[in-house]
Amino acid sequence: MNHLRKQFSVWGTTVDVDISSSAVSEDGLNQGMQQVIDFCKQVDSDFSTYIDTSWVTRLRTNQVEITSCPPLVQEVWQLCLQAKHLTDGAFDPWAVEGGFDPSGLVKGWAADKCADLLVTLGIEHVQVNAAGDLSLRGGFYDGVVKPWSIGVVNPDNRTEVVKIYEITDGAIATSGTYERGAHIHDPLNGLIAIGAKSATVTGPLGWLCDALATAVMVGGQESAKWFGQPELEGYRVFAVNRHEESSWEI
Repeated sequence: MNHLRKQFSVWGTTVDVDISSSAVSEDGLNQGMQQVIDFCKQVDSDFSTYIDTSWVTRLRTNQVEITSCPPLVQEVWQLCLQAKHLTDGAFDPWAVEGGFDPSGLVKGWAADKCADLLVTLGIEHVQVNAAGDLSLRGGFYDGVVKPWSIGVVNPDNRTEVVKIYEITDGAIATSGTYERGAHIHDPLNGLIAIGAKSATVTGPLGWLCDALATAVMVGGQESAKWFGQPELEGYRVFAVNRHEESSWEI
């Protein structure tokens, strides 16, 4: 079994990729890793709100229309529309200061793209961790194949694991104040979101887990109703309440 793990800086954070394969050589793993790094750099170039020449910056400054953007940018735009609909507007990339900002969805979407790319290269066991947004494929190989074990930590004490998920294939995303402090705003009033202290969502698709976790930070316990929609079958949520030492989950 060949194994490769690498961490690299992009999007102002660290991406951690862990891959193993009995069918792909060490050379092949290295080539796949480089494709992932190149893709992530392209995502930054296209979607960063801090790069003047990015497509998202040009959208925000009305230099282009979405119909003039590359297919992947249009894809993310459409996914943002879906997420906005499914969350009753709690996830709304158009309601942020400065205009369209899909940052609350792009990391999960990109992690999925990276994981799927690696699988198409024949790599069986894949974990892509984009700063808390994870895409997982094929389980973890430890002599036998086991589910990837992903821990969720207490937002007030990062040394304490409060919940563990076991995932073979799928995605998990966590939003909270862990890395960037209080940075999520309520699109309805523009103020810092107070619905939850942290929110973790698991399900089949990384972009939707990412967007839902962001939205639960806004909606708090009111967001429980979203998970009854048929489009969200297979998605689960675990949230820590902001103003009391309690949590809830579906």
